[in-house]
Amino acid sequence: MVSSSIYIINDYMDIETDKIHPKKKHRPLASGAIPKTGAVIAFFVLILITIINMWAGQKYFDISLSRFFLVTGFYFVMNLAYSFKLKQIAIVDVCIISFGFVLRVASGGFATGIFISQWAILLTFVLALFLALGKRRGELITVSHTEKGRKSLEGYSIQFADVALSLSVSIGIISYLMFTLTPEIQGRFGHNVFYTFVFVVFAFLRYLQQTIVYNHTESPTKTAYKDRYIQITILLWIISFMVLIYV
Repeated sequence: MVSSSIYIINDYMDIETDKIHPKKKHRPLASGAIPKTGAVIAFFVLILITIINMWAGQKYFDISLSRFFLVTGFYFVMNLAYSFKLKQIAIVDVCIISFGFVLRVASGGFATGIFISQWAILLTFVLALFLALGKRRGELITVSHTEKGRKSLEGYSIQFADVALSLSVSIGIISYLMFTLTPEIQGRFGHNVFYTFVFVVFAFLRYLQQTIVYNHTESPTKTAYKDRYIQITILLWIISFMVLIYV
């Protein structure tokens, strides 16, 4: 619900720019399907529900969720700062998006008591950064046709995005390799878990191809939903872990 409230305030701040975007103009606020007052009310209602759920969860399970509350609160404040100002600063914007995913993983670990390795955290950050950079590159292509876009795009170029994407891929693959070699993962899945890197490398390269060759990545989610190669790769990756666990 915290993420939903952030999406609302972010769309609220971007109404004017979304109205001239070829795809974003169909969003509820930009299209006028939902009035601004309705968005504000929904924002505060979601925040209230989130606070109540956190309090009730701590009481019901009789555990301390102080670190979870702290991370969630920081995530909320950071994204408010992003919505109002920081999203206008190139590089800072994509780093905040990526760090937001790290905070989500960390909050889940604190809430469940599951240990999150440092390599898993780095992999989460780099993967989110890779997708965010791909989206910025897609927006640059759109801007070249409309001559209008978000302010942070002034600090990007297609050449810079290509270099940053290549760097992210390299770090992401290394992070996954090191993740599979950690004692916790090796002990749980066995030494053969290392060979699942094949699927990760292919998925990164396929997405990089979609970004640089076909310019299809302004919406990373839609690309993952539509691309059969990525879908099959993810399925094979999941099956490989099931085999390692049960066979």
